[in-house]
Amino acid sequence: MRPDLSRIADVLAGDAQADRVVPPTGFTAWLTLFSAAAMAFLAVFALALSLATGRLADRWAGELAHSATVRISAPAGQLAAQTEAALKVLRTTEGVKSARALTDAEQRALLEPWFGPDLPVETLPIPRLVEVVETDEGFDAEGLRLRLAAEAPGAVLDDHTRWRRPLARAAARLRFLGWLSLGLIGGAMAAMITLAANAALAANSQVIGVLRLVGARDDYIARAFVRRFTLRALGGAAVGAGLGALAVLMLPEAQRAGTFLTGLGFRGWHWLWVLAVPVLAGLVAYAATRMAAFKRLREMP
Repeated sequence: MRPDLSRIADVLAGDAQADRVVPPTGFTAWLTLFSAAAMAFLAVFALALSLATGRLADRWAGELAHSATVRISAPAGQLAAQTEAALKVLRTTEGVKSARALTDAEQRALLEPWFGPDLPVETLPIPRLVEVVETDEGFDAEGLRLRLAAEAPGAVLDDHTRWRRPLARAAARLRFLGWLSLGLIGGAMAAMITLAANAALAANSQVIGVLRLVGARDDYIARAFVRRFTLRALGGAAVGAGLGALAVLMLPEAQRAGTFLTGLGFRGWHWLWVLAVPVLAGLVAYAATRMAAFKRLREMP
């Protein structure tokens, strides 16, 4: 059954007499509260992980989108000449905004995390790197490779395509896995709330029988169960989402050079997702309890 906003409003408004049909405490109450809180807590972390990894992949892809690298390998006596020839080709190539050769100090800084600060760059046969910045339109990579091969045989162009594509695919898959996780969490919560509602209906079968004898309709009885379980799930999910948000806030802040584990969290309007989690949990509880109540009531004699 699809949730109807007017029906949901009526359910939340409640009926003091009908509420007495459902026991306010007991196993079913604790099961509903705990399952809603636990699933909301997990949902917040699933959202945070999905959004953080997506942001990181987008940032990496964006940094590589308008840049390329030319690697020049040549004997020591020819390295400077081939570097100058490659720079001349790059500066006359349409779509190249700027091109410059990295200095020995810059190349040493790039290699320092792996080889230490005392690496003698000037005495080692390390290729010269040329940083290329593209315009918004970009350049013809294949055409540039052919020109470089003719003018500077030792030059190899890396347009970062092999890096960008896997990152874009990873971001898309991570977002899909995040939504899939939320769907599984919602399904698990619906299953547990359905079990709790069935248990409550079975435990109150005699009360339900008496209500039917005095003229109560199944819709009236079901509304009492739906309201009680929806409010329980909403309250439990609010607590779980709040605890999840606090746990996310306690995680380390994002670092420019760090991994996604140092930037796990929400940014800007993404915090609205935390507020949406209890609402979605309430809708799931409403639909699950309503279906379970009417099915159970139809099966009762």
